[in-house]
Amino acid sequence: MKPLLEQIRRLLEHRQQAGTLRDLQPPSGYIDFYSNDYLGFSRDTQFQKRLVSLLSNYPQCLTGVSGSRVIVGDSVQHLEIESWLAQQHRVEAALLFGSGYLANLALFSCIVGWHDTIIVDECIHRSVHDGCGLSRAKKWKFRHNDLDHLESLLKKASGNIIVAVESLYSMEGDLAPLIDLVTLTEQYDAHLIVDEAHAVGVFDYGLVAYHGLQSKVFATLVAFGKAMGIRGGALLGSRLMKSYVVNYASTFVYTTGIPLFQALEIREAYRYLKECPERRTALQEAIARFRIYGLSSTSAKCSPIQIVSITGTEHVRRVSSIAQQNGLAVYPIVAPTVREGSECLRICLHAFNKAEEIDLLGNLLRQNI
Repeated sequence: MKPLLEQIRRLLEHRQQAGTLRDLQPPSGYIDFYSNDYLGFSRDTQFQKRLVSLLSNYPQCLTGVSGSRVIVGDSVQHLEIESWLAQQHRVEAALLFGSGYLANLALFSCIVGWHDTIIVDECIHRSVHDGCGLSRAKKWKFRHNDLDHLESLLKKASGNIIVAVESLYSMEGDLAPLIDLVTLTEQYDAHLIVDEAHAVGVFDYGLVAYHGLQSKVFATLVAFGKAMGIRGGALLGSRLMKSYVVNYASTFVYTTGIPLFQALEIREAYRYLKECPERRTALQEAIARFRIYGLSSTSAKCSPIQIVSITGTEHVRRVSSIAQQNGLAVYPIVAPTVREGSECLRICLHAFNKAEEIDLLGNLLRQNI
């Protein structure tokens, strides 16, 4: 076997032996406590019918746009929807992407360079790390939600300074102290970027909008493949930021633009969100019921992501397997997604989870962790 193939084989064998090898599997069909479909939009037949109706009105938009948006892949509708999205979030401009990952990759890869500093929360999403790597700026990590540690790094940072956080952390289930972060970054003339992938929809238009911080944040990332039930992402911020990304982000300039139908369904998802406030109420009721069992250690009381710490890869996988045997789908989080010793079950609550389902899960976990 050639050296490269042998190296690949050994690395995969190592993960298999460690019990951390990932595989592709179809949906389980069990009761869902692991997807990001917090409001149930992706399984909502009424919402699906609306999208089918939308498609019947725009059959030409189902196919691709045949090029980069800076050449041929743009349209009046793309720009109108971005303007509409900006108005909804009360910012100057919005820029659509095929996913939240691609939006972060675009922004962080180009916004600063060699002589600048990006300081990220140690629990920030992988897409931010990947974007930072492309930027070649210095990247420092501060301890999760530790503003004293962040301030100590801000005092030493040079060049243009970016601070990056998530408003709702996807692997911790807790919230960033956004108001205090704004105060701190302003004090050190740094620019704050907030990833709201898991917050938008769950908290209406996200926590930046909830706290009225749009003018205090350099850019906000929203993603639509979670609570919104569809796909795609967007950067929100100033017109200057949008123009810069359009001109300097390779992952935007040199890729085919998103299909028009994707932009149309994003707008439709926002409209549906406005019509279904009871979904957010039902979600919070589900979260409150689960928290009665006292299993979550760090997650916020309002978060649909509830982390149950179970140290050890074998232990957390065993508990996950027991849940599956009882018809419940929960996801074990192990290295390399988290550090060794930080294994856990990532319990995702949804507006559609029934009380008896939550009780079954709560009692089962109590008996086995």
